[in-house]
Amino acid sequence: MVYLLLILIVVFDQLFKYLVISNFNPGESLPVINNVFHLTYVQNTGAAFGVLRDRSDLFILITLIVIIGLFYYFRRMKYNDSWFKLASGLVLGGAIGNLIDRIRLGYVVDYLDFRIWPVFNLADSAVVVGTILLVIYLWKAGAEERDKEYEIGE
Repeated sequence: MVYLLLILIVVFDQLFKYLVISNFNPGESLPVINNVFHLTYVQNTGAAFGVLRDRSDLFILITLIVIIGLFYYFRRMKYNDSWFKLASGLVLGGAIGNLIDRIRLGYVVDYLDFRIWPVFNLADSAVVVGTILLVIYLWKAGAEERDKEYEIGE
């Protein structure tokens, strides 16, 4: 499940980015729902909200560390939890999608523009949703462990 989800995210992310690069000039915007949702081609050389612009080398290193860490943790899991697999597949797929851009282009292609939020892409969405699911999963797993310890200690 993790690998299939990861591959689907990378493939669709790169496909959408290819379509944007092929059909838009940087900064060009196409209203899908006027003043609500636009397709806007942005070349993002920084992190979220444009933080640390032009530091692709740093983002490549951080992304590689995250990817290696998640693969390592995933391989060491002693049990088969579908929520963890879902979260990992989303984070890994999104991270790899944006890593491909940074290595190939020197920037990340963003295109989803809701006009009230900075422009982002499918990979960004996968990373955010996956991270939220991962935090919830780890929080719940930690709570269950604490509950077990409390029951044993009584």
